[in-house]
Amino acid sequence: MAIFKRRAADPAAAAPALPSGRQPISLALQGGGAHGAFQWGVLDRLLEDDRLDIRAVSGVSAGAMNGAALITGLASGADAGRAALDRLWREVNQSGGRNVFGDSAIWNAAQPPDWIKDTPFWRAGETLALSMSPYEFNPLNHNPLKRVLKAAVDFEVVRASPVRLFVAATAVRQAKARLFASEEMSTEVLMASACLPHLFQAVEIDGEPYWDGGYLTNPPLWPLTGADTPDDVLLVTLNPMVRDETPKGAGDIVDRLNEIVFNAPLVAELRAIAMAEELMAQGHLKAGPYRNVRLHAIEADGWLSDLSLRSKFNTEWTFLNELKARGRAAADDWLNSCLPVVGARASVDLQARFG
Repeated sequence: MAIFKRRAADPAAAAPALPSGRQPISLALQGGGAHGAFQWGVLDRLLEDDRLDIRAVSGVSAGAMNGAALITGLASGADAGRAALDRLWREVNQSGGRNVFGDSAIWNAAQPPDWIKDTPFWRAGETLALSMSPYEFNPLNHNPLKRVLKAAVDFEVVRASPVRLFVAATAVRQAKARLFASEEMSTEVLMASACLPHLFQAVEIDGEPYWDGGYLTNPPLWPLTGADTPDDVLLVTLNPMVRDETPKGAGDIVDRLNEIVFNAPLVAELRAIAMAEELMAQGHLKAGPYRNVRLHAIEADGWLSDLSLRSKFNTEWTFLNELKARGRAAADDWLNSCLPVVGARASVDLQARFG
């Protein structure tokens, strides 16, 4: 089951063909550690298809990294965009998983069997390790993510690109979501957006410390609702919304709580969009700065539901390519079922969930 109910296909409502054959669209890319390789697959397939004209991208953590790499490559065309994403994930893999997505490697070095990891003694050891501050176990503030970003992202290209990029981070002292626009992009901005506070030291920008943007917006949708961005927004999630069973094991409870916490900001934004749409439809809210956006979604539900929280730290190349393959399959399904209405109407029904 997915959070969104897809609208029934209606050939009469299909989008009018553009001279270029490409429909303008914005992308909203959720964060989720190594599961971001699923988005790699989604973007790879969309660029291969080449029927969408990507004009803006918003993202958090791995989603922001994918967005920056995508825009780096798009300056030279769709094939270069695919190559840039491939380069990003090869660099992630070559860092050996150490701290790139927050795995402290304190308990993963020996790689014991899964049955050991599920024992109370092992989990007690994990809890003890996590009780240490990153200022204690990593006093020199080493972060391999910096090397990955410098190797995979051309920030000058990103800042100059007509494809707009919005990246969110959480201002620690103010407890506010800070949105960084294209002209502000830097290694530090992307590192701030991916900064899990129990595993990384806060990233300081202009005197303000920042943590992972997913705590307050994951991904940010509001910058994609302005008059200067396309009316169509494609949301690509990494955290499943719906689970059929109640988690009962300690690890399963932690995993589900993580999904709920990092989906909560997205649910709040979707609810606000649904309410605004309903008010405008009833004539209670003037258009003014508000406008309807046509929302589309490629969801983690079903595609990533079998994976645990621990796998978000797994940067082994075979696993990353498995995620890429899942993403390509999910994008292929979306292209076949939803692309025909892009430019005409939404392919998901927010009112069915939030109206």
